[in-house]
Amino acid sequence: MFPDVPISPERISETERLIRPHIRRTPVLRANMADFDLRPGRVDFKLEYLQHSGSFKARGAFANLLSRPVPEAGVVAASGGNHGAAVAYAAMRLGIPATIFVPSVTSPAKVERIRSYGADLMIAGERYADALAASLQFGEERGAMAVHAYDQVETLLGQGTIGCEIEADIPDIDTLLVAVGGGGLIGGIAAWFRGRVRVVAVEPEGSPTLWRAFEAGHPVDAPTEGIAADSLAPKRVGEIMYPIAQAFAERPVLVSDDEIRYAQKMLWDRLRVVAEPGGATAFAALLSGKYAPRPEEHVAVLLCGANTTAVHFD
Repeated sequence: MFPDVPISPERISETERLIRPHIRRTPVLRANMADFDLRPGRVDFKLEYLQHSGSFKARGAFANLLSRPVPEAGVVAASGGNHGAAVAYAAMRLGIPATIFVPSVTSPAKVERIRSYGADLMIAGERYADALAASLQFGEERGAMAVHAYDQVETLLGQGTIGCEIEADIPDIDTLLVAVGGGGLIGGIAAWFRGRVRVVAVEPEGSPTLWRAFEAGHPVDAPTEGIAADSLAPKRVGEIMYPIAQAFAERPVLVSDDEIRYAQKMLWDRLRVVAEPGGATAFAALLSGKYAPRPEEHVAVLLCGANTTAVHFD
């Protein structure tokens, strides 16, 4: 039975039609696991890092700005970088003022991207939670509309549109590996598939937000460390996505920083794909063997972001 939350395939389809003129339909790259020195078998990569603003976040940003009444003061968002860039991009395209709060751990590549879209950028604190608190205060004082990175209905609906594309382009998929931070991405995708495809969560060991939530039976605070901390390290997963993950996502696989770095390197060496740490995290589970597909299992990996200046991996 579908959880009692306001995310459904019907609403995701409606959102897809709403945002379609503003987003890219990102391609699928088909490869063989032998390309990565693994046991031969098919693996498909959903290249969502080719989305506007360099990550999947543009979908949720446009879903918010197109379906909610935006005040004259514009919008405000807190972000480790990718959500901020997406909101800034969508606001620029729609002619809406935007103010973005980021923590000091945000990568220079993401800071520059946000500024390039014309948003006002504020650095607040060391972690996402600090930037979020500052953004909420700003919204209350200025009357700007807050666009949450992952715990907002419209955000999940937007991210869920990736599921629509994957099902259309890879109809015989068995399993999809998805990186998790706050959970908006996997929540939206899992709500679309509703158990018809295995959706496997992958998290960095330094920021196991969904893993901790599954252990506790509800969202709880988790560490916020590691090389993917700018994109996959909020304090906890969202309240909206959690019942969806309980119902339709696999228990998270945890990967180390070294495994994420190796995944980045292999994506570059074998495919000439540049992925940021958060964007390579899902692949790290497959490459490390922490997720081992069954024979004949058709696996796809979501490469969700590429906002990095690194193109050489030693």
